[in-house]
Amino acid sequence: MVVIEYGVKIGANTCIDRARFEETRIGKGSKIDNLVQIGHNVRIGKHCLIVSQVGISGSVIMEDDVVVGGQAGFAGHLKIGKGSKIAGQAGITKDVKPGEYLKGNPALPFQTAQRIAILQRKLPDLFNRFAEEKPKE
Repeated sequence: MVVIEYGVKIGANTCIDRARFEETRIGKGSKIDNLVQIGHNVRIGKHCLIVSQVGISGSVIMEDDVVVGGQAGFAGHLKIGKGSKIAGQAGITKDVKPGEYLKGNPALPFQTAQRIAILQRKLPDLFNRFAEEKPKE
């Protein structure tokens, strides 16, 4: 059974799988964009925002006020804490604490993922500098 509470908005080509046991539930006031896949037995809390091309595997529990960016993916049987934010294209493989902001694949705290992204862009220059400083034999 699928339960869609009051005020839920669901975009085109979104698929919500019926539950095998219990129910799949979309909480009051949640907004789900186009092309989202919601697996069986998923429970989405109140006032969540899920942007396009997100995949949520079966039995994920998403608490209230969660925001999920486009193309993020969730492994099954996870708990996503209240008020957490998941950046686009994040890969969520572990439970998310309430209020956490995650980015990357696998997902890391946002500030850590941002710092890694900046450092990755500097790697070619670092490799070139290292090659120039290497003593000649």
